[in-house]
Amino acid sequence: MSRPDELTFAPLGGIGEIGMNLSIYGLGNRHQRSWLAVDLGVSFGNEEHLPGIDVVMPDIGFLVKERKNLVGLVLTHAHEDHFGAIIDLWPQLQCPIYATQFSAALFEAKCAAERNPPKIPITVVASGGTIDVGPFSVEFIPVAHSIPESHALAIKTEVGTVLHTGDWKIDPTPIIGKPTDEARLRALGDEGVLALVGDSTNAVREGRSPSEQEVARTITELLKAARGRVAVTTFASNVARLRAVAEAAQAAGREVVVVGRAMERVVQVARETGYLDGVREFRSADYYGHFPPDKVLALCTGSQGEPRAALARIANDDHPQVTLNKGDTVIFSSRTIPGNEKAVGAIINALVSQGLEIITDRTHLVHVSGHPRREELRDMISWVRPQVLIPAHGEALHLSEHAKLARACGVPQVLVCKNGDVVRLGPGEAAVVAQVQAGRTYKDGNLLESDKARAVVERRRLAFAGCAFVALAVTEKGELADDPEVELIGIPDKNAEGVLIEDDVFDVVVSTVEGLPRAKRRDPDAIAEAVRRAVRAEINQQWGKKTLCTVHVLVV
Repeated sequence: MSRPDELTFAPLGGIGEIGMNLSIYGLGNRHQRSWLAVDLGVSFGNEEHLPGIDVVMPDIGFLVKERKNLVGLVLTHAHEDHFGAIIDLWPQLQCPIYATQFSAALFEAKCAAERNPPKIPITVVASGGTIDVGPFSVEFIPVAHSIPESHALAIKTEVGTVLHTGDWKIDPTPIIGKPTDEARLRALGDEGVLALVGDSTNAVREGRSPSEQEVARTITELLKAARGRVAVTTFASNVARLRAVAEAAQAAGREVVVVGRAMERVVQVARETGYLDGVREFRSADYYGHFPPDKVLALCTGSQGEPRAALARIANDDHPQVTLNKGDTVIFSSRTIPGNEKAVGAIINALVSQGLEIITDRTHLVHVSGHPRREELRDMISWVRPQVLIPAHGEALHLSEHAKLARACGVPQVLVCKNGDVVRLGPGEAAVVAQVQAGRTYKDGNLLESDKARAVVERRRLAFAGCAFVALAVTEKGELADDPEVELIGIPDKNAEGVLIEDDVFDVVVSTVEGLPRAKRRDPDAIAEAVRRAVRAEINQQWGKKTLCTVHVLVV
């Protein structure tokens, strides 16, 4: 008698970290499974730890090997951490993609902004609709979040149903879009849910996330009280917030000027898909200087401290059209993503130094999270009543707190896993049954590199300890034909005694070559290695750091 198919879950990104979400569900046996992918997102490089790396993506090596069994990629919503890697990684997968209208439209606009993007077809699914993808039936259940058309996915198989929540919250008054569909989630619970794979981002926060309507009221009050120019920065994708700012500006008699390409792109898509119906047309940045100070509002990109975004350029007095003066107001209608604190702080300090008034969520309700707090997590569990719960979308602390909460709510099995784990959801007890390849892929310029790539590792070392370059010309007998050339990059000029380090290195190079046995002096590779070792040792003695060293030996 053949063994029944297993339903498995394997995160390839987004577990134990914020961002870079990629989950796969498998149906079959350990020899062959059909795979369904959910989301394909990015996280962003940190210059301090990953110099030169713009974007970090999941390692999809396992999916590439399983490409013939990959039946499709389904998108929960259009945030970068859920769909930002598609343009770069989809050509290796070539699978069908399914998304609702707004996500598909925003992806199309994102592709249009790229140079020579691949042609990537997306099948548009109705919000609340159901599609068959291989052996999986997938229902798109509307949930509230900080972008239009976010959906939880009810993934139904012959083994059981999984609710993959994506990013969500409970907001009865979301300004645009549908609220979280409590009735459908309760009905799903009545039908029976094998597993819930759920958002853990706010699992450490008690209570409930406030509504977008409360933010809208606060912004309206602030704009009516403001006297000079006002700039508002927020996540470009938060269309509900853009609409709230626009309506508040109109109530305060201000024209909205959009500043920043990402903001312009989202506004265009939101207009096309009807989410800004009834809102007065925004003006381009060219119009900013035409309005009196108390009649204009600049809606800016750059809430996360991005160095070339609109707000950073304004803070550095480097924007060609938009300036702010003493007494003007800047509202940060956003939350600083962990890791961006220094960049955001630098911009705030620059703005404060110019005499501007800065308003953040520290003092006013100008931002609310798009993720569920603990009471909302309890609600979801009570509606769905899963047999198994797996915390997702969060760092280790978030996952652990979500797991404790689920156990306290009486969920029979709670399993915390890590990227690369293959979790059997059923039949039988949930357990980690295997591991698959998982890791990170770096976007380095226009190239994709492994996280173990030599260039990235060396660049980190260069950033920490610089590099010494030595060029030598020697005769066939191994004698120096001329003085060595020494160049030190990223290394201090002088040691603690005030002696030029470059002079010491020069002397060490000469003495090392002249001190080699005659046989080794006829071997360019032996000379290069001896000089490299000696130079590194000398710089370490003078500076206390082991630098990179490159030696080129030319025989003349």
